[in-house]
Amino acid sequence: MIYTTHYRSPIGDILIASKNDKLIGLWIENQKYYLAGLKEEITENDNIKILNKTKNWLDRYFFKERPEINELELEPAGSDFRKSVWKILCKIPYGKVITYNDIAKEIAREKGIETMSAQAVGGAVSHNPISIIIPCHRVVGSNGSLTGYAGGIEKKIKLLELEDVDMSNLFIPKKGTAL
Repeated sequence: MIYTTHYRSPIGDILIASKNDKLIGLWIENQKYYLAGLKEEITENDNIKILNKTKNWLDRYFFKERPEINELELEPAGSDFRKSVWKILCKIPYGKVITYNDIAKEIAREKGIETMSAQAVGGAVSHNPISIIIPCHRVVGSNGSLTGYAGGIEKKIKLLELEDVDMSNLFIPKKGTAL
């Protein structure tokens, strides 16, 4: 059984999902891949410990307290490749951004291969089922382009500004994904 609850945030309604007392999803209203991959029965329940703990985490996050990811037990569903990308996302500190290419190089190093496709990394980043907490919004194009956020570019900007990211070298692309 999957349990869900809603959270009202400064960037819109957020749906939070859990299974077996672990956080499995956090989606911003109208984002791409909303509830993607959930095939089981879903029941709304505001009395689930991990869901309430996540709401508290989000309260602190939106008040700029910078809670740690490891305060929550996460269990995002995905392939081993996607999970390896999401693990790297969890290492990006508040106030910093990295590129899809940076992640591709890290994956290549981990796998002992010469190169990894930044596009493949982009696909994994965009399918992150636990937005905000697994900070996919901290990934930008190699040229500083703020592309690729399934929640929408305007929400990505608000999250980066909330985290005090230096936005001086970042820009909204004229054409791109997830705009």
